[in-house]
Amino acid sequence: AMLVFIFMILESMLSKRTALFNNNMPTSIEWHHPLPPADHSYDDTPVLTNC
Repeated sequence: AMLVFIFMILESMLSKRTALFNNNMPTSIEWHHPLPPADHSYDDTPVLTNC
């Protein structure tokens, strides 16, 4: 088991694989929409009253 572990460590350091995730891409679809979304905003100011 120790030899397999050492082989995995050495192979991971020597291999030139491409990354699965690109850091230049947005991480969420929410970044494609304007902030804040229309359904999370008030169209008018709420009125507070004392009853």
